[in-house]
Amino acid sequence: MAKEDFYQILGVKRDAKPDEIKKAYRRLARKYHPDVNPGDKAAEERFKQITEAHEVLSDEKKRKVYDRFGSYSDQLADAAARGAAGPGAGGGRSAGVPFDFAGFDWGNTTTSSSSGGGSSFRDIFSELFGGGKAEKEPPRPVPQKGADIEMPLALSFEEAVQGLTTNITVNRSEQCPRCNGAGDTGGNPVTCPTCHGAGQVQKSGGRLKFAQECPDCGGAGKRRPPCALCNGKGTVPKAETVKVRIPAGVDTGSRVRIPGKGEGGRMGAPAGDLFIITNVGKHKHFTRKGDNIYVKVPVTLPEAALGAKIEVPTIEGKAQLKIPPGTQSGAQFRMRERGIPSLRNPQARGDQFVEVQVTFPKVISEETKELLRRYAQLNPENPRVVMGLE
Repeated sequence: MAKEDFYQILGVKRDAKPDEIKKAYRRLARKYHPDVNPGDKAAEERFKQITEAHEVLSDEKKRKVYDRFGSYSDQLADAAARGAAGPGAGGGRSAGVPFDFAGFDWGNTTTSSSSGGGSSFRDIFSELFGGGKAEKEPPRPVPQKGADIEMPLALSFEEAVQGLTTNITVNRSEQCPRCNGAGDTGGNPVTCPTCHGAGQVQKSGGRLKFAQECPDCGGAGKRRPPCALCNGKGTVPKAETVKVRIPAGVDTGSRVRIPGKGEGGRMGAPAGDLFIITNVGKHKHFTRKGDNIYVKVPVTLPEAALGAKIEVPTIEGKAQLKIPPGTQSGAQFRMRERGIPSLRNPQARGDQFVEVQVTFPKVISEETKELLRRYAQLNPENPRVVMGLE
């Protein structure tokens, strides 16, 4: 099978300018790079072809040899210099010389031959992944809103239902008063201590080592002297007592927002917000499901059989509940708007559901036993008949 044309590999025309070749290589290298496609042998092989094509076509002398013979090797280059085709070259295109990556140091070795014109892998990939050596001015600070802060707050069941106003201490930051959030003194630039003036920092990704733009100087290699008060951060720490109002009806996981009490902004930008994340404890008797309350209340056998008005607990105190005659154990009664206040609609609230549990009397005297015997004689009911039992 004939070897694919280098121009086709890069997707450029044969009269493509060097900038077009370089641009095409960047785009394809990003797509097929081994670190972007781990374990993909086809992508790795394609990446080698792309790199070989770029290595030849980006070098003016190598490109002339390739355009003349349809391939490139040192032998063909020597033959071209002598004005002859050289061994194996003909009028058509030859297979060329396979490109071998084994001998390369990805961090330091250049791809240029003695004929010159090449560039180092480090230079190429620093351009691909955010490098570049153009002269830059140190970046000027811009207004930046402060980050939000999240803090947990434990509440009792009653506090969550009724709401709460309390004070909490927040370790936050505020804009530096000395530099107004700029982070520097505005003086003459000095060598960046992070990249030592290079404008780049070295990163590793698998086998590949590449340069990345310095995050502290923006690739300029220099930065303005940092503010002595905030040490270049633009903000200073602050412990502040903040009044927090927890609305009635919060549950575990509710987020209560306190505007402007997050991290301080920079260059006049607003501070972030403080979010209180509530964690509500359990109640001894009540169970909550959404905005509704559930509670189990014991009743005596005479109360269940004859009916009665009983006293039941609610989240706001005691209340009366009417039990109709013949109430069975496990029956549930609804008490409207006795539940949790709604966070979505402060004018609404949930309901309370009361489940009655019939308790049996303790036989403490012969008189009580006689009454129960008399009751059984007058009410010869067998509840097991529905099961086919006598």
